[in-house]
Order: sequence, then C-alpha cells, then structure tokens
Amino acid sequence: MDIFKEIRQILVELLDVDEKEITTDTYLVRDLCAESIDFLELAVSLNNRFAIEINDDDLFLRNLRLYIQNIPDSQDRLAGLTGRFPFLSTKRIAEILADLDQGPVLKVKDLIAYIEWQTKSKKAA
Repeated sequence: MDIFKEIRQILVELLDVDEKEITTDTYLVRDLCAESIDFLELAVSLNNRFAIEINDDDLFLRNLRLYIQNIPDSQDRLAGLTGRFPFLSTKRIAEILADLDQGPVLKVKDLIAYIEWQTKSKKAA
C-alpha cells in the first residue's frame, strides 16, 4: 500500500484540491488552506482507511509550541520533542524548529510518518 497516494486521495476529496498540488512537502495549512473542521474529517478518514488509532493532538502537532515553551534550553528541544513525537525523525524535528516563524508546520510527510509509526506499533502489539 502506498500511504502517500492514499493520503493524497483523502486530501483531494476533503479539501477539493488538485492532486498535483500535493507532495510530501506540502503544508496542510499554508499550502492547502486546511482548517480545523478539515482536520477533524481528516482524522476520521485516516482512522477508517488505515484502521489505526488516531491521536489528534499528536498527529496534527497541536501542542508543539506549548512543548517548545516548556523546554527553555534550545539544546534540549530536539531531544524533548523527539520524545513527544516519536514518529518524527530528528531531522524533521530540526526542520520544524527552523520553520516555526513561518506559520503552521504540519506537512503531508508528517501524516505519512504518523501512519507508518502507528502501523508498526499495531503489528508489534
């Protein structure tokens, strides 16, 4: 199964966008103008399609900025966020930290990483 293609199809249907607009580096809010209701529908669609548990706060990085504020030393942020978002690579977390000032940071590749992580967790259980 190609997770990216499945997510892209869900986003095309939910957000009424052309699939050519969606790559793994597409921002959900900045590029696709996703809103909170879209995230709710996306979570339900991902849960149904992949039969995995969806934690909205983790999947959509909702508490990211709060976690960052609670880790005062920038040296510790990378490790702290890796613990909070185990589905994201250290490289991706570093990208997110460098990109925070530009606005919402959630990308399609973060959804893919979450689904892959949940799928592996489900198989291991």
